[in-house]
Order: sequence, then C-alpha cells, then structure tokens
Amino acid sequence: MVCSCHYIRFNHCLTEQVKPEDMSVITLQLGQCGNQIGHELFTVINDDSNGPNRKKYKQCSEERFFYESSTGDLVARSVLVDMEPKVISQAIAKASKSGRWRYGDKAHFCQKQGSGNNWANGFCVHGPRHEEVVENLIRTEIERCDRLAGIFTMMSVAGGTGSGVGTYITQCLRDLYPQSFILNQLTWPYGAGEVIVQNYNSVLTLSHLYQLSDAILVHENDTVHKICSRLMNIQHISISDINKVIAHQLGSMLQPAYTADSPSHYSRNPIGELLSSLVCHPEYKLLSLCNIPQMSSTYLAYSVFNWPGLLKHLRQMLIASARMEEGIDWTVSVPSAGTSAGESMTNIRHRGFNSSIANLLILRGKDVSTAVTDGFKDPALYVPWLNTKNSFSSWNCPVTFNGYEKSATLVSNSQSLLKPLDNIVRKAWNMFASRAYVQQYTKFGITEEDFLDSFTALEQIISSYTHL
Repeated sequence: MVCSCHYIRFNHCLTEQVKPEDMSVITLQLGQCGNQIGHELFTVINDDSNGPNRKKYKQCSEERFFYESSTGDLVARSVLVDMEPKVISQAIAKASKSGRWRYGDKAHFCQKQGSGNNWANGFCVHGPRHEEVVENLIRTEIERCDRLAGIFTMMSVAGGTGSGVGTYITQCLRDLYPQSFILNQLTWPYGAGEVIVQNYNSVLTLSHLYQLSDAILVHENDTVHKICSRLMNIQHISISDINKVIAHQLGSMLQPAYTADSPSHYSRNPIGELLSSLVCHPEYKLLSLCNIPQMSSTYLAYSVFNWPGLLKHLRQMLIASARMEEGIDWTVSVPSAGTSAGESMTNIRHRGFNSSIANLLILRGKDVSTAVTDGFKDPALYVPWLNTKNSFSSWNCPVTFNGYEKSATLVSNSQSLLKPLDNIVRKAWNMFASRAYVQQYTKFGITEEDFLDSFTALEQIISSYTHL
C-alpha cells in the first residue's frame, strides 16, 4: 500500500522503536495562519488529554506533542516562524497565560518586515536569508525527541511567509532529514479572494510541495466558514472561530488511537501510520478531512448520536464529496457492479460520485467497539487497481474527544479536492495569460518558466485524479 519512499521511511521509524513509549511529532507553525492554527491545535490537544480517567491516553498524547521542562512545565514540541512578530508574540502570550502549557523560550523566529503576500519574496529572499537559524531551531526540537515520528507543518497557501518561506523550509527539511516523514497542512484561501495574487501563491506552493512532502492535508476556508455558520451557529465568524474548527479536526486525527497493527496499545507513530494508510503512490498526495458531528456547545448537551447514523452520514459525505453533514446530496450513489467501465464512469463522475484511492476512518467515544464500518469497505468506492483491503483502514479509541460522546473522522485520498484545485489553477492561468502582476515575482528571481513549470505540474495532478 505504500510507495517505496514511504515504505523506507516507515520501516526506518519502526526499527527505531527500542522503547515502548510513543514517538514524538515536531510541529512547524509558519506565517500568521500557521501560528494561529498551531496555538489552537495545542490547546485542543491539551484540553482533550486532561479529561477524567485518561491516564494512558494523556501520557501518550503528551509525549507525542509536548516535553517537560526542567521546571516541570509542559512545553509544546513546536517551532514558530513568521516574518512579523505580532502573531508569534500573541501565541506565546496566550499559551503561557493558560497555565497548562507553553511554547519553548527560544523556539521561535521572527523579523520586523513580512513577505508582502508574495511567494517569491518568501521563497527567494526570506527563506534563504534565515535558513540557518530556522534549521537550528528545528534541529534543537528534533534532538529533544527520543524517537521522531515526523514533522507536521501548518501554513497558508495564499500569503507570502507561510507559503513562500514555508515551502523553502520544507525543501530544506527534505534535504536534511530525507528519511523522516513530512506532512504539510495547508489552508486554502476563500474563493472570493483575500489577496489579489493568492492564486499565484497557491499554484507555486502546491507545485513545489508536491515534490517535497509525503502528503498534503488541505482545509478550505470556504468550507470551514460554512461549518461555523451552519453547524456551529456562529453569527459573526472570526478568524479565531475558523482556526478552532480546523484545530478540532486536526486533533481528532492526531490524538492517540488504536490501529489494526496496535489493537492493545495506542499507535506509536501517528504520522507514519497515517501516511502508510493513505498514500500509495507519489502522484496521489492530496488528503481531505471530514469530522462529524460538529456543533455549538449549546446544542451538544442536548444531542444524542449513534454509530449507525454517524457512519451513514459520513459515508454519503464521502460518496458525494460533501464537506459537512448538512446539505449532503443523497442522490449520488456508488456505481453498480453490472455497469461497463468506460461510459458508466463518465456518467458517474457527472453525477458527482467521488472515487477514492484510500480512506482512513477514526472513531472515538462511547461504545466504539460496536461501530460497524463495512460500508466503507465497498470495492465500488475505490479505484480498481488497488486491493480494497489495502484501501481502507480504521482506527478507534474508547476515549471521548473534545466533549463529543461519539465522533467520527474520515481522512480521504480521493477526488474531493479536484474542483477547488482546478479553480485555483484556472484563475491563476487567466491572470498569467495577461501577465498580470508577474513582474512582482520576477523581480525576486521567479521566472516565467517557473510559472509554466508549476502550471504543468498541477495540470498533471489534476489529470491523475480526474482519471481515477
């Protein structure tokens, strides 16, 4: 199920497991978006781990994401990077104020001038200029780990520092740690537009990271905004609200769980096991994430959920490529066994069926052992060139997550990101065809050929996923 590079990295990590303790994840928070989400993620993880009767769960989670300082403080295994100091200062202050955990005293780097929402400025100027100091910060955090599970980066694709510096640092990490797992979490901009050149930044980021990262996990701002509005019932949605939803979803994926290979103890290498379950080929690295239920805490206290209902909705969300449980198109169905391949698949795609390469289902909460997941094992959900038993994985944990008595998370490598990816490429190409704003990039060293190479790379990715 794992491509050769992943297989080597995964087995290398497994051979390092001399002790039974959990392997540690180093997080890298890049730019305004990455630093804000990173803070929310560590808050979710810490709050979730401190529930009642969670001794082993808490121990596993804390060793994975924190270390204990010489003074007994719980310190996040994270490096914060931004070219402006404001967001990093806020994140550090909020963490310390909580009294529950904090960031490392020297585990951050910032400057006084940002990247001006320009990928080329971040990648060609700020990245190389500050490469050594950032690498040293990351190396220090890695050396604190008894065993490294992998590096998890959080960044935006729309701005300059997160996307440009983030891509450059990822490139450096791949050179420095060729056997380590790298998972990039990317936040995609609103389709209506936040920055005039956001589509250029997105195309350049995605095309480069696709060659460097083991997988790219995508959150779309438009989707998360709808979750806040329709499911969380938030009237005036802030950036903090958006970040909390993303952090909740990430936590539901990264917190300790039992896997098929470790049914009696929590998984040791969350990044490696995630990638071995979902990424089978270097041409298919795009991951999306769904989590249900998600709702306002006001309604949560009066809501009752059962596993059959949750899994029925989550399966249809997968089939119809819906990002939340409200407004699912229940008319979309899987192809029947009796249909012919060519014409039928064209019709099926037209009807909105979302073909998958691999899916990982993570169930958490009460009576999790009674949940029946057979609906996700249907061969019709998956590409025919993979064995279904290798296409679907299931993790579970009897511990409730973040206040939800029962919750289900689906991490999917499928066609679900085709439409937003195609939209970004199309909008960027329309601008590039008239050479709009190209000079802002060429003055920092990005050539028109670099743009064309990026377009070509993403068109190939779109084609690969389209023809699943």
